Amino acid sequence: MKNFGPLLKKITRLRILVVGDVMLDHYIWGDATRISPEAPVPVVDIARDSWTAGGAANVALNIASLGARCSIAGFIGTDEAGKKLTEILHEKEINTLPTPGDAPTIIKTRVLVRHQQLCRLDREAPPPAYHFPITLAKALLAKEIAACDAVIFSDYAKGILTDELVALVTQMARAGGKFIALDPKPKRPLAFHGLDLITPNKRESLQLAGIAPGVHLHFPAAEVCQRLHGLYATRHLVVTLGEEGMLLSSGGKIHTTIPTAAREVYDVSGAGDTALAGLVLALTAGASLETAAHFANAAAGVVVAKIGTATVTPAELTNYLNHR
Repeated sequence: MKNFGPLLKKITRLRILVVGDVMLDHYIWGDATRISPEAPVPVVDIARDSWTAGGAANVALNIASLGARCSIAGFIGTDEAGKKLTEILHEKEINTLPTPGDAPTIIKTRVLVRHQQLCRLDREAPPPAYHFPITLAKALLAKEIAACDAVIFSDYAKGILTDELVALVTQMARAGGKFIALDPKPKRPLAFHGLDLITPNKRESLQLAGIAPGVHLHFPAAEVCQRLHGLYATRHLVVTLGEEGMLLSSGGKIHTTIPTAAREVYDVSGAGDTALAGLVLALTAGASLETAAHFANAAAGVVVAKIGTATVTPAELTNYLNHR
């Protein structure tokens, strides 16, 4: 068992800026005991609704939950969903920097029957509706970048992150000596170079490396690490491997692979957000890559044992480690 007490104390002194695709996660909880007479589909009797912050906003929630201060820049509409999302973030003392525009707030509605997801309903506009005018970005973000210790790009391919915005924020953050991380979504490629950390999952790492995924082929870890370093010159690469743990790489070479920390897995929703938050906080606080990965892995292990998009607190993390 690792003692993360000193690391958690250092984390409370950090301030992180998250830039990315924010959304509202809506959960409909109910039961289904009959089939509709209108179509061969279950009839769900709704028991309750719940809402939380999703996407990049969930990264921010995890940062705040682990004790650091956080600001987030993303599109939040003036609709009811936007008001609710703002309330959720402000309740956790997260500073919101809504980007301009008149599109609807992105909502992901999940219908859960007996804690199993039946379906998901998405409400969102096409990506161009969420673009952040580059002419306004510097004025909105300059103060926050100057005040923060690290910048996280959280990409869900919804439109807020463009090549121009990533280049501008990277330039500003680099000039101030800030740690810069990206969780990429290569289905909508972004141009980036020279960041401190990227955290793709296995499939995303293959896409970024230009390697066709094979259903039964062994994951070409060494080739992926080498290619990604050659293409993007990222200081650290952490590939999340799901139940296989995390692959750690620095300078294009494999450092190690650590096994998953999860004891029970109920829902993987948002686990990548938790891992990203944990990695960035630990690395920015001065931890080694391996220590940061163990910290992030343990945090994600707590979250996947919860139903729905969730966060982890220092107390939950300590309790989890004490009972491993």
